[in-house]
Amino acid sequence: MSNETKPYDYFDAVSRNIGWVTREEQVALRGKRVAIAGLGGVGGVHLLTLTRMGIGKFSLAEFDSFEVHNFNRQVGAMTSTVGRPKIDVLVEMARDINPDLDIRTFPQGVNESNIESFLDGVDVYVDGIDYFAFDARRATYAACARKGIAATVAVPVGMGASAMTFLPGGMTFDDYFGMAGHPELEQAIRFLVGISPAMLQRTYVADPSTVNLAQRRGPSTPMACQLCSGIAATEAVKILLGRGEIIAAPHGFHFDAYRNKYVKTWRPGGNRNPIQRLMLSIIRRQLKTMNPAGNT
Repeated sequence: MSNETKPYDYFDAVSRNIGWVTREEQVALRGKRVAIAGLGGVGGVHLLTLTRMGIGKFSLAEFDSFEVHNFNRQVGAMTSTVGRPKIDVLVEMARDINPDLDIRTFPQGVNESNIESFLDGVDVYVDGIDYFAFDARRATYAACARKGIAATVAVPVGMGASAMTFLPGGMTFDDYFGMAGHPELEQAIRFLVGISPAMLQRTYVADPSTVNLAQRRGPSTPMACQLCSGIAATEAVKILLGRGEIIAAPHGFHFDAYRNKYVKTWRPGGNRNPIQRLMLSIIRRQLKTMNPAGNT
C-alpha cells in the first residue's frame, strides 16, 4: 500500500456536505468571506466549523495567546500551544483542513485603526469577541451596520447557547442592548440579559461564588462553546445562501441542553422593553446576593 499523501481536493473534502447544500451552493460558499473577531472559546470553533463547511475565505482578528485556563473550552488550547498566539494556532488548524484557504489575519485584534480593512469584502460577520470586550464589540457591530454586513452572535451560557442576528437595515446592536454611557459592570449585565432574555441557565448554577462580572470572571463549559458554533455557523450559512429563516433582533433564541429547553424570544425595544427592565433589575439584585463583595 502506498504511503503517499493524496493531493487535497476541495470537492472531495466537502463531498458529505452535498445533500444539505447543493453543489452549486457549495461552490458559492467557497467564494464567500467570513470575518471572525476573537478566536477563543467560540471564535476558534466557529473558524474550524465554517472551514469544514467549505467557506473559502476568512478575515480573522485575535491578539491573545493560549493559557492553561483555556483548556476546558477552547479548541486550540493544548499543552503544545500554551504561550502561542491563538491566531497562529487556529490558522494552522484551519489550513490543516483546507490548505487552499484565503486568510487575512489581524494579530492586534479588531480596533478603530483596522476595522475597515478587517471588514473589507466580508459577506457575513461572526462574533467571537471576548465577553467583556464591549468597546471592540460595539465598534464592530456599528461598522457592520454602516457597511451593510449581516452579523450573528451565539453566546455560551451554562450548558447551552443563546443567539441573535443583526441584519442590514434592521435593529442595531447598540439600539437593542443600550450599553452606551454605562459603566462596564452595567454593560456586562445588559449584554447578559439582552442576549439571553429567557435566562434558562439561572436555575442550575452549582457554585454562585464563581460568578463575578465586576472581576470579569464566570464559569464556562465546552458543551456550550460547541453548541454556539453549530448555531452561529448555521446562521452564517443561511445568510450566505439566502435561504432559511433568520431570527433577527429584536428576536432571538436560546437552547439549553441541560434543561432540554428551547425558547424563542422577542423583546421589542431591546433592553428598553419593560420585561427586560424588570429582568435587569432582578439580575442586578441576584448578582449582589451571589457575590456581595465583588459584583458592585
